[in-house]
Amino acid sequence: MLTLPNILTLSRILAVPLLVAFLWWPMWEAGYAIAFALYCLMGITDYFDGYLARAQGTVSKLGVFLDPIADKIMVAAVILMLVGTRHDVAIITGIHLIAALIILLREIAVSGLREFLAGIQVSLPVSQLAKWKTTLQLVAFGALILAGAVPSHAFVHVTGLVCLWGAAVLTAVTGWDYLRLGLKHMDT
Repeated sequence: MLTLPNILTLSRILAVPLLVAFLWWPMWEAGYAIAFALYCLMGITDYFDGYLARAQGTVSKLGVFLDPIADKIMVAAVILMLVGTRHDVAIITGIHLIAALIILLREIAVSGLREFLAGIQVSLPVSQLAKWKTTLQLVAFGALILAGAVPSHAFVHVTGLVCLWGAAVLTAVTGWDYLRLGLKHMDT
């Protein structure tokens, strides 16, 4: 069912290779600027696909399936590109890799948990704190991408790293909350 919300979700998935292409060369500031614009557009479509689906009453199984996949693909691709070191240049380095790993591992763990719970017909609704985590994560990655476009503005990079750690903390908290809820439905 190709409704507008589903088309927006699919556009995010299809935009990931383009985003990766623009982030491929760490010294290409214009590429990072274009990637930042594309990333912002992807974030806007992430908001509007869900909003429109609910407002129009067109929430579909395809959309429920694809939306979290689109989010995880985008997050994983951005983390990998910002961590990747080519020519000894990376946006996320050192101790900050821990924050990126926390985010990436939680995304995988919660996906597995949701899949398991769906098999026993238990839903795991998104909490308000998880929505804040997602918002902070989107801001963090956006700032870090922008930092590649304006390397002379260190405050952009620092802002991105601070938001990355904030998102990592919320990621750990919400991941633990989801795990606790999921464990109630597992046999011991």
